Amino acid sequence: MYYKRIFLSLGIVCITVLAIAQSTLDSILYDFHNRPDRVLVAAHRAEHPDFPENSIAAMKAAIRLGVDFIETDIRETKDGVMIIMHDKTVDRTTTGKGLVANMTYAELQQLFLLHNGKPTTEKIPTFKEVLELVKGKVMLDIDYKAEGKRAAKSTARLLRKTKIEKQALFFLYDYKDAPALRRMNKKIQFMMRAYSREDVDGIFNQGIEIPVIHADAKFYSDSLMGVIRGKGIRLWMNALGRYDKMERAERNSGFDSLLQMQHTNIIQTDLYEELMAYLKLRSLHR
Repeated sequence: MYYKRIFLSLGIVCITVLAIAQSTLDSILYDFHNRPDRVLVAAHRAEHPDFPENSIAAMKAAIRLGVDFIETDIRETKDGVMIIMHDKTVDRTTTGKGLVANMTYAELQQLFLLHNGKPTTEKIPTFKEVLELVKGKVMLDIDYKAEGKRAAKSTARLLRKTKIEKQALFFLYDYKDAPALRRMNKKIQFMMRAYSREDVDGIFNQGIEIPVIHADAKFYSDSLMGVIRGKGIRLWMNALGRYDKMERAERNSGFDSLLQMQHTNIIQTDLYEELMAYLKLRSLHR
């Protein structure tokens, strides 16, 4: 009877944890689709100030912090495994050297991720591991850095197999790639990068429904971004670099400056906790 009570208690705890995670994702998705007044927060390469960037540990920490999106980078190994890595080489972020594209998954698994230049016990995750981790918990920004049709098909297949499309954005540097990817997986949600007013027009003319456009301050105008928002599309802007630097130097200065671009309603930053606290005080985050 004693052990039965223990197992029952553990079962209740597990169910409760899963329910809380799902409830959080439901809240994120509700805001994403129905609350354009809410500014969503994207954690750049997950919680990398305290853990190796793009590591499972960093992603778990970002989920605990309550971010809306985790941004991650995917590449393909020599033997066709989709893995998480920002750079073309493993030199900066691991104990090894070499191009990701020239190494097999087995070879990469012999390496350890670095944090602040020092080895950790964290390994390079696969894309599949990340999808399984975030499913039902948080939205995912897939910064797609792989090349070739094989990698695109693998990515589309993994999204379909894990049934995670509703909580994932496939980030395209070139919006013209969207039709081919949509044929591989009709449920893919895109975030398309726009570098100019002409790009915005091109995105609209494709006739593909998209939830997010990624813009930047160089061509921001209230009138143009108002057109984007008027179509029910969210506007993603980066605090990375200039605005995060301002924020580190003087509290609220970077975020105040960024939000002068009033149509912004998703922000990617390295300062996730600070941004969420800033937004909550202004009733801009749940």
